[in-house]
Amino acid sequence: MSVIYILLSISIAVAILFFAAFIIAVKKGQYDDSYTPSVRMLFEDELVKKPSSEKTQSKKVKQH
Repeated sequence: MSVIYILLSISIAVAILFFAAFIIAVKKGQYDDSYTPSVRMLFEDELVKKPSSEKTQSKKVKQH
């Protein structure tokens, strides 16, 4: 039974260490994306999808 307590305390300690490492990395800007905003305007047209006229017409026909 004492082995369970030892393993539980070790796993909690490891989890706390990983959480602390994650918080430190976020505060230091490790996950900040500085590349995408500069390139976003080049690909902005591809992200915007216009609805096709066939889809809007088929919806109108189904509603009547």
